[in-house]
Amino acid sequence: MKNIVVIGGGTMGNGIAHTAAATGFDVTLVDVSQEILDRAMGTISANLQRGVDKGKMTADEKTAVLGRIRPATTLESPVAKADIVIEAIIEKLAAKTEVFQKLDKLTAPGCILASNTSSISITKIAAATSRPDKVIGMHFMNPVPIMTLVEVIRGIATSDETYRKVEELSQAMGKRPLEVNDYPGFISNRVLMPMINEAIFALYEGVATPEAIDGVMKLGMNHPMGPLTLADFIGLDVCLAILRVLEEGFGDPKYRPCPLLVKMVDAGWLGRKSGRGFYRY
Repeated sequence: MKNIVVIGGGTMGNGIAHTAAATGFDVTLVDVSQEILDRAMGTISANLQRGVDKGKMTADEKTAVLGRIRPATTLESPVAKADIVIEAIIEKLAAKTEVFQKLDKLTAPGCILASNTSSISITKIAAATSRPDKVIGMHFMNPVPIMTLVEVIRGIATSDETYRKVEELSQAMGKRPLEVNDYPGFISNRVLMPMINEAIFALYEGVATPEAIDGVMKLGMNHPMGPLTLADFIGLDVCLAILRVLEEGFGDPKYRPCPLLVKMVDAGWLGRKSGRGFYRY
C-alpha cells in the first residue's frame, strides 16, 4: 500500500499524515476547511523543524517530507486511487458512518477503509459499507509521531488479509501494531478512561487537589503524566464521549461519567485546546 489518504486535519489526522510521510509514503490530507489544512501543515512543519533543530534530520529531509503531503478540500479525486483511507474525524458514530458510506462509493473495491476511532464499534462503522471485510480500526496514540502503539481493531467481519496489510503498514510507519477485538473502548480506553474518571470523582468529592491527585500517580505509580493532566491533554469532551460509549456499550454503571466532568464540558472547559480544564493553559 503506497497511496494513503487521511481524512481530518485535526491533531490526530495531521499526526498520522506526518508519520506516514516521514516514513516515505505519499499522503493526501483531506479536510473540508482550508483553514484547518493550513494549520495542520503549519503544525507538521513546526514539528519537523524541531527535528532539524535537534540534528535528527536535515532541512532537505524536512522539505522532502512536507513534499509528500498533499492537502485537499474534496474527497472524490484523492480517494479514487487510494490503497487505504484512514478516517480521523470527530468521535461520533453518525459522522463516521456518513464518511464511510461516501468512501464506499468513491474508492476502488480493493481499498481498505480504516478508522482512528478511540472507542466506537468498528463493526457498526463497517455495517454502513458494502465491504465490511475491508473495514478496520487503526487507533493511533497522541502525539502520533512520538507514540509507538497502534491498536489494530478487527470488526466481526474484518478479513485476515485486511488485518495483515494493516499490520504491515503500521510496521512500515515505524509503529508497533497490537491486535484487539471490537468491544467498547477496545483495550486502551477501556482501561484508561475509568482511571481518569475515578481521578475526577476523587477531585469532585474533595479527596485531594488536582496537583496532589496527579502527584500521587506520577510519584507513586511512576506514570509520566497524572490522570487529570492527561485528561486535559486528550480533551475533556473526548473523555466524556468515550465514557458514554463505555457506559452504553456495557450497560454497566461503573462507567458513569463523573458529574464534574459533564459540568466542565458543558462550560466549555475542555482542557488544553480551550485554555482551561483541570488546569489553566
